[in-house]
Amino acid sequence: MKLRNLLSLTFVVLAVFSCKTPTNIAYFQDVKDNSKLSMENVPAITFQPMDQITINVNSRNPEISAMFNMPMQTRYVGVTSGTSSGYNQGVIGYTIDSNGDIDFPILGKIHLGGLTREQASSLIKNKLIDSKQIKDPVVTIDFLNLVVSVMGEVKLPGRYKIDRDRVTILDAISQAGDLTINGKRENVMLIRHNGKTDEVYQVDLTNMENVYNSPAFYIRQGDMIYVTPNTKRARESTSEGNTFYSPSFWISVTSVLVAVTSMILNFTK
Repeated sequence: MKLRNLLSLTFVVLAVFSCKTPTNIAYFQDVKDNSKLSMENVPAITFQPMDQITINVNSRNPEISAMFNMPMQTRYVGVTSGTSSGYNQGVIGYTIDSNGDIDFPILGKIHLGGLTREQASSLIKNKLIDSKQIKDPVVTIDFLNLVVSVMGEVKLPGRYKIDRDRVTILDAISQAGDLTINGKRENVMLIRHNGKTDEVYQVDLTNMENVYNSPAFYIRQGDMIYVTPNTKRARESTSEGNTFYSPSFWISVTSVLVAVTSMILNFTK
């Protein structure tokens, strides 16, 4: 009788734990009502070697401005599914060299490495004014190859274009459709190339303070975000990986043991 009661108790305990709600799914679990986080000194993306950019100069005299602008280029697009081939027209860009420089028309070498778009625009504008070529230049700079890669347990892994100077890791994850239910919220990795080394940061999305204080909160060009799979997803790499860890399996085993024990006890009476 004691053995039978013990098995019955085991069955009840397993049933209760099988209904337990996971506690590591929700983001920002440490946030309290009316919480405030400082957003001062937010870093903007700066120009790095091998960045591709466009620089457009405008003024009241279009003929003079044209001397400082790269020509338009027509590119063959090719055949896409269900459509015919075609051409795409765009401005030829500059590629920042390994020293952080570009070769600008008439002005020559200009160092842009480490500058933000606002700083670079101001630098080129002042150089144009100092050269007495243009009195009232308006300089606009745009990135051509600003992308971030999102991989792992997200709904839409891939490479995504960064469309602003200040983009967070949350923005990038949102573009990728958010984490799947099998993504590890406590271990999102960001890999950042920094010169001759790669820096790796781990971000815990369940902790808002950890997210906002991380150097990986604001992403840079070329960053790679990898969402680690949880244990359940890792076990799915084998055909029977999750069988022995599922509550239903052990409940079934306990049920069989209870039934067999009851039969034995009834038989021995």
